[in-house]
Amino acid sequence: MSAPAVTGAKPRRQSLLRRLSRDRTLLLMCLPGLLVLLIFHYAALAGNVIAWKDYKPYIGIADSDWVGWENFQLMTNGDPEFLNAVKNTLVLTLVQTVLVFPAPILLALLLNSVMSTKIKRIIQSVLYLPHFLSWVVVVAIFQQVLGGGGLINTWLRQNGHETLNIIGNPDLFVGLLTSQVMWKDTGWATILFLAALAGIDSTLYEASQVDGASRWRQLWHVTLPGLRGIIILLLILRLGDSLSVGFEQIILQQRAVGMDASEVIDTYVYNHGITGNAWGEATAVGLVKGLIGTILVLAANKVAHIFGEQGVYKS
Repeated sequence: MSAPAVTGAKPRRQSLLRRLSRDRTLLLMCLPGLLVLLIFHYAALAGNVIAWKDYKPYIGIADSDWVGWENFQLMTNGDPEFLNAVKNTLVLTLVQTVLVFPAPILLALLLNSVMSTKIKRIIQSVLYLPHFLSWVVVVAIFQQVLGGGGLINTWLRQNGHETLNIIGNPDLFVGLLTSQVMWKDTGWATILFLAALAGIDSTLYEASQVDGASRWRQLWHVTLPGLRGIIILLLILRLGDSLSVGFEQIILQQRAVGMDASEVIDTYVYNHGITGNAWGEATAVGLVKGLIGTILVLAANKVAHIFGEQGVYKS
């Protein structure tokens, strides 16, 4: 006769080898992705040693001369080109954080209010499509519409009106970049917010209706609190990536508006480092940019913990 099970007894924990043997198929499936991550993301970090060397590609990293902190001096000596790149980066970051970040939230709220599931799916499919276009295609579309020989200027010219200088106007470059980002990525970014909206308990809306709450009061007291966690999480990640403002998008249009209006930190690293053969200085700039991004993520995550949110990780 078998002994009775002990109530409340903790299940025995399997050994590591037993668990590895049990999950070997899943682990083998994950192995290629893990190798790519280790080789191209973690092992490649060793290349940051270039920031302390006078790196010459034709002699390699090991044989390049050490220069210490000399490559970092360009960020402290007030180099005009670098300061201009920092200024443009901060302006673009501020504008896109204020205008681009809230756009998917508003769009998700509008889509969620559509009663017909069929119409909602059609709208979502149309809005998701631009995300899958490369920046080369997106820039070409905007040039065909807003460029000197585009649809709008062609129509204005044919009807005797003065043409508009939009694509090549440095004063409108920030607005142009922001509109391109919104058109390309706003629809795709609504996926997370729509998923969060679907996870809000419907009984909360029913209870608020019983209490006489209007649609605006439901939005403020039920919907937005339900989205607060995902909004804070994405905002933290956005802050960590705030110094990266679209290298490919900008480099494709840089020649049209000039360096003064379009140079950002990422394009500065490319133009100054790869094109200008200042590999060490460019690596130093990229290293400091990554360090600042990490500090911003940690600081924003700490603030999220203070306000009772989990953030990127628990404290």
